[in-house]
Amino acid sequence: MKNILVTGGAGFIGSNYINYAVDNVELNIINLDKLTYAANLDNIIIKDNYTFIEGDICDYEFVEKVFELYKIDTVVHFAAESHVDNSITGPKAFIETNIVGTFNLLQIAYKAWMIGPQKPNPEYKNVRFLHVSTDEVYGTLGETGLFTEETPYAPNSPYSASKASSDMLVRSYFHTYGLPVVTTNCSNNYGPRQHDEKLIPTIIRKAINNENIPIYGDGKNIRDWLYVLDHCKGIDLVLRSGRLGDTYNIGGKNERENLYIANKICDILDTQLPRKSGVSYKELITFVNDRPGHDFRYAIDASKIENELGWTAEENFETGIEKTIIWYLNKYKTIN
Repeated sequence: MKNILVTGGAGFIGSNYINYAVDNVELNIINLDKLTYAANLDNIIIKDNYTFIEGDICDYEFVEKVFELYKIDTVVHFAAESHVDNSITGPKAFIETNIVGTFNLLQIAYKAWMIGPQKPNPEYKNVRFLHVSTDEVYGTLGETGLFTEETPYAPNSPYSASKASSDMLVRSYFHTYGLPVVTTNCSNNYGPRQHDEKLIPTIIRKAINNENIPIYGDGKNIRDWLYVLDHCKGIDLVLRSGRLGDTYNIGGKNERENLYIANKICDILDTQLPRKSGVSYKELITFVNDRPGHDFRYAIDASKIENELGWTAEENFETGIEKTIIWYLNKYKTIN
């Protein structure tokens, strides 16, 4: 039985990962979450091999006690402040959670799993620390090119800078101490259970409430969209089979402009939940002042995880967005 500590498991990706992994009866899943505004325990399917603990990864002594009590031998580290807009107006929380919190987890894992640099603790076997990161650490792309695992870091927001810092800490614990770590850097996730503040839930919510749908700048910014369940399956593969010390980029090969995203969602809503006026939801799309330092384009080359571990994205954007919209319409109680 593996004792897996999932940090931030009440958040968007973390809860989807727990719901995917909890079916494996060989796993004992301990979800450690601070329950900030972006967390929701209702996202999680409760089973006998699941335990929830409310706590903050910035509290070193508390996390240390969790490791000791549950004999943690695996960490899947999702916990992070992740909303770029919030990092612009309030960066301090991002530094504390994303950098200090990650350091705490690494140091506690090192103390538990190692008896010294490059010296594993014989009481802990087959331990592993998986750090979940973002493609935003690489900065921005022009009209061509893809992020690879060798792309130099060039973060452009306090959020991406804090995640880049945490990635470097994870790397250092492998090279200095031999801590068995792996890192994943993903493209933009979408799907069920995402917080309302994010782009796709915002478009859906604003549309069905007949409110203006805000799109930054001219809507031409491009993101590579990854369905959250595909991401969770990739994380599981890397956790089980990824090479220690390595990074694996996980992307959906679904580059879409933000304006396309808005128009596509409106097209689907026009069919599934037509407005009483008969006018398309597209008339609600409104361009607003661009975000400071808004990166133009992200796109991931996922060939490493595909070739080494056999991972492939099962959803393209057009299939995944239909499932996503249905989930949110149910959440907002507009359909049964």
